[in-house]
Amino acid sequence: MHPDDNDKDSLYDGPSKSQRKRDMNALQDLGAELVELPLDRLKKMDMPESLRDAILEMHRLTKHEARRRQLQYIGKIMRGVDPEPLRAVLDEIKGVSAAATAHLHRLERWRELLLENEDTVTEIGNAYPNADLQRLRQLRRNALKEREQNKPPRAFREIFKLLRELDAPAAAVGDDEEGDDE
Repeated sequence: MHPDDNDKDSLYDGPSKSQRKRDMNALQDLGAELVELPLDRLKKMDMPESLRDAILEMHRLTKHEARRRQLQYIGKIMRGVDPEPLRAVLDEIKGVSAAATAHLHRLERWRELLLENEDTVTEIGNAYPNADLQRLRQLRRNALKEREQNKPPRAFREIFKLLRELDAPAAAVGDDEEGDDE
């Protein structure tokens, strides 16, 4: 054994060149996912202005090579940005996160309870003071009628949509609280 061999093993120069390249490609892929988002979602996301400008520029480009270079540039900018908050927002949008799943399940339970018992309308009114209870009752009647007549569940879906709109401001607070219990 050569005396210098032991020194080489104990030194760590950081990730290998291959690992750095995989990391850069992962950031570039994350940037590509951000580019695919609608403009209104992008404007609401918290990100550095340079990254937002680069993504908006990408939407303007039409030529393949220009888009490829711009995507590489976005990947370069992403190296200086913490990707975790962006990944979390993308997961939330995709519905991948546990918090988003729990939130959707909670809304589905509300909807099922509403169809089973009309008293749930009062509970929803207490939980969401700005709820249109008359509309909710009407949707409940329509959903039950659709179910009896084997019609497409249009009102059933509208109930869920209405509940989601009511719960939107509380979603960020409610999911954090629910995530602690699980």
